[in-house]
Amino acid sequence: MSNTDSKPGGTWRHIGPGIVVAATGVGAGDLVATLIAGSRFGFALLWAAIIGCIVKIALSEGSARYHLATGSTILTGWQSLGRWTGWYFGIYVVIWGFIYGATAMSATALPLAALFPVLPLTGWAILVGLAGFAFVFFNRYERLESVVKVLVGIMFVVIVGLAIIVAPSLPQVLKGLALVLPEGSLFYTLGLIGGVGGTVTTAAYGYWVQAKGWEGTGWLRVMRIDNALAYVLTGVFVVAMLIVGAELLYSAGIALQGSASGLLDLSSVLEERLGQPVAIAFLIGFAATAFSSVLGVWHGMSLFFTDWYGQFFDRPAVDGPVESTLPFRAYAAWLTFPPMALLFFERPFLLAVLYGAFGALFMPFLAITLLMLLNRRDLPPEARNGWLANAVLAGSALLFVVLAGQQMVEIFA
Repeated sequence: MSNTDSKPGGTWRHIGPGIVVAATGVGAGDLVATLIAGSRFGFALLWAAIIGCIVKIALSEGSARYHLATGSTILTGWQSLGRWTGWYFGIYVVIWGFIYGATAMSATALPLAALFPVLPLTGWAILVGLAGFAFVFFNRYERLESVVKVLVGIMFVVIVGLAIIVAPSLPQVLKGLALVLPEGSLFYTLGLIGGVGGTVTTAAYGYWVQAKGWEGTGWLRVMRIDNALAYVLTGVFVVAMLIVGAELLYSAGIALQGSASGLLDLSSVLEERLGQPVAIAFLIGFAATAFSSVLGVWHGMSLFFTDWYGQFFDRPAVDGPVESTLPFRAYAAWLTFPPMALLFFERPFLLAVLYGAFGALFMPFLAITLLMLLNRRDLPPEARNGWLANAVLAGSALLFVVLAGQQMVEIFA
């Protein structure tokens, strides 16, 4: 790794896993939540979206730091805390995958059904799932990173470009940095902080770091730059959608409903105000956003599950590409085929609520276990938590406990 910094731009040549994290973490659900927040409260919750990105930087950086410092994985660390962690994660990841698979497929199908109405929404959702499964079945991390970079480029150009077109003056946007809670905004505030940038996929970052070939604490600096870039991109996307929601909807008194179909409602507004080409470009950008999340989750969470399976059932280490193993392909199939049954109920909002609740149940677990693992004396000094990391992780743990409680009240209500 010493030659990484020896040439101008050397560090930037290695950037990649963070882009995959950004693409995976910013799914249709994040964009819908941000768009709805903008449509209801204008720029007032901009600060919450930014705090959400900062929190996720700490969580994904901590997970990857443990990978680099120990040469093992975050699951190895969890196992050292007790076998209960393996039970918790195993049960969680099976239920989460079933719900997320249906959510991701239906969300990605929405813009495709609008652009190409030759198939119903359920038909497009099934094709999306099959495409994600086929991609991870036949490809490795290197191909995933290349494809995701293209999709992120489309996302950036379309969504940020749209925000620039409709953006107000900078001082007006910056008013959203004031820490205020408009009446009725607590639910959306917690959702922005907790949901922006992904949930369980933040812990998958360490696996992509390993797939990239980074090993040892010598890669900490590169990893931190890469991870920070991921959430800068995430923050840009989220702020862009907040601007779109605030300018096109809040200012006109239009409040979107709490479902992924809200993005299609926005495309109608765009067509009316800015013309059909802009509306079509928006749907393309939405499709790229959602499908990049499908590819990232299908790959990253299958890596995660494979590691859990090997450790929990004491299987020998894999010799060769992980993507060709049975546990990897079995979990990719689990994300794809059983959730298709949920697509026929055509209840995308219920799926979004269930997904949000299960995502909230993982985040306190991740934050608390990172606090326990990254303060150990057997870690290299440069890999241990400092006071700032401990403060952010502790605050995150408290925040996500509150969010999990709020989400469970929501789902049972």
